[in-house]
Amino acid sequence: MPICPPRRISKTRKRKRRTHDNLSMPGLNVCPNCGEVTLSHTVCRSCGYYDGKKVKEIKEKKEKDE
Repeated sequence: MPICPPRRISKTRKRKRRTHDNLSMPGLNVCPNCGEVTLSHTVCRSCGYYDGKKVKEIKEKKEKDE
C-alpha cells in the first residue's frame, strides 16, 4: 500500500526551496563571427549569425547629427 504525502506542498513553498538554482550566471560565449559576447544557443544581436550561418538580417542604426 503506497503512502501518500500528508499535505500538498504549495507553489510558494516549492519555489522558495528552488531559489538557489537560479543564482548562477547565464552561459556566455564569444561570437566566432564578430567577437561580441552573446548568450549561448541564441542568435548574435550584433551580426545575426548562429552556428556559423547568417540567420537574421541586422539593420544598422542611423546616428543623428545634431
